[in-house]
Amino acid sequence: MASKFQGVDFYSVDGLLSEEERAIRDTVRDWVDENLMPVIGEAYVAGQFPKQLVPQMAELGLFGANLPEEYGCAGLNNVAYGLIMQELERGDSGVRSFASVQGALVMYPIYTFGSEEQKKEWLPQMASGKVIGCFGLTEPDYGSNPAGMITVAKETSDSWVLNGAKMWITNGSTAQAAIIWAKTGKISDAESIRGFIVPTNTKGFSAKDQKGKLSLRASDTSELVLQDVHVPKNALLPQSGGLKSPLMCLTAARYGIAWGAVGAAMACYDEGTRDVRQADRGISTPAGSARRYAHRNHQGPAPLLATGQAEGRREVDAPAGLACQAE
Repeated sequence: MASKFQGVDFYSVDGLLSEEERAIRDTVRDWVDENLMPVIGEAYVAGQFPKQLVPQMAELGLFGANLPEEYGCAGLNNVAYGLIMQELERGDSGVRSFASVQGALVMYPIYTFGSEEQKKEWLPQMASGKVIGCFGLTEPDYGSNPAGMITVAKETSDSWVLNGAKMWITNGSTAQAAIIWAKTGKISDAESIRGFIVPTNTKGFSAKDQKGKLSLRASDTSELVLQDVHVPKNALLPQSGGLKSPLMCLTAARYGIAWGAVGAAMACYDEGTRDVRQADRGISTPAGSARRYAHRNHQGPAPLLATGQAEGRREVDAPAGLACQAE
């Protein structure tokens, strides 16, 4: 069994965190070492998300962790949420992606754009891991230009009818509910984009996994197809409107992704220095490259400080020169 992650703290980041934030980070760090690391290698090779971890993640409050407790969520501050994403990605990027989608791309739009009835119905189930969600924005021909989407939703007397396709959708084949973004007006009108909560067992909805990925292998990535998918009027997220709405969701997700990138860097640094320690003990390893890596002027912790600053200076007082502005 691999030794537990130790980490380094050249910039005294721990001193910038509250006692609660450190406790949350350490709890997730221990869970990653004890429960994720022993199974992630096999999941990576198989190209499948380790679904057996979902109940444990839910019990720890990792889904929608920075959303209010009244909806079954942990109600943590954004720095604590970021530290969760950091530790998950230190274990595996696909696992962090799963949690990011569930919280920032599914639960967040329901909380931000949904009715009170929708929040009460969906958020507790998602926080508990009983319902997994996915986020349908990207399309086969419209990735970096989501305003060009051609998925449409037509209103009838008693429902909405959705037609279109979405591509590269994390959790697509796993989800019981999908947040689907579609145009409700002219196909050229990006301001008519609205969000819908679509149960994935609805007739006409299908998801097909995309195989052969070289990265994020322990993450289910799917193509979604909607053919005359009928949903009730109350499936519409009433406060959503225009391209701004899904982009707000992406902004929320990117905050966690930034923390996740720090976690990935931490894992790389730890692996490199582990090779050096093994070489020093006479264990065969590409010691030359490992030594050059470990002895380089490494700036690993600096992005963490900048990430904390991007969320708001009220929560992290980083040293001068390390602040950055959020979009």
